[in-house]
Amino acid sequence: PGADKEAPLQLDKQLHAFIWRSMSVNNCNTYLIDRSRRILIDPGHSAYFDHVESGLRELGLTVADIDVVLCTHAHPDHIEAVQLFKEAGALFGLHAADWELVRQMAPHLQAAGGFSLDALTPDLLLQEGELNIGDTQLMVYHTPGHSPGSVCFYWPLEKVLVTGDLVFKAGVGRTDLPGGDGRQLKNSIQRVAGLEVDHLLPGHGDTISGAQEVQRNFQRLDSAYLSYL
Repeated sequence: PGADKEAPLQLDKQLHAFIWRSMSVNNCNTYLIDRSRRILIDPGHSAYFDHVESGLRELGLTVADIDVVLCTHAHPDHIEAVQLFKEAGALFGLHAADWELVRQMAPHLQAAGGFSLDALTPDLLLQEGELNIGDTQLMVYHTPGHSPGSVCFYWPLEKVLVTGDLVFKAGVGRTDLPGGDGRQLKNSIQRVAGLEVDHLLPGHGDTISGAQEVQRNFQRLDSAYLSYL
């Protein structure tokens, strides 16, 4: 997996993307908002944490410099490495419905990774609405479908939408995992499609920049997928 690492993608002077490029090993993209409080979104698998760690290092940062970790949902490829940040003192935010999912998955997660449920206990139970962290105002949209507690983070100031596994470039999240629901996924996609977005940041694959390109992507998804959900 190390060969698939690359320098952080700077989308804005205060926004960085650590894109996971491997086609053979599953892990997620990670995003950093670097303002008065540093916010890291979706730290990924513990086993491939060097992907994030080396990206932070290139920005002159370490795990200890992150104030808050937010997760779009609780699947292991997005949430496992949260424990490393909590050990360093960061706060962790997750939607309550996916915290319940973590509790249900706990025996399997512990068997696979050998960590305790305490290591993934949220400090912040996210809910729909405004989330202020330092001088950054985010809007949390509860967007179930891929998982019961999936959320998108919208940063109105920069017109940034972090979608997790709701939508990708030319694709939508799968609904065949526990708690997945195609009708909910369709409704969630339609909710966020109307936002003013200059940067769409998905959980996997390429980011999309430019308002027209973002809207084109939503239009393609509508014609290619949503009528079948």
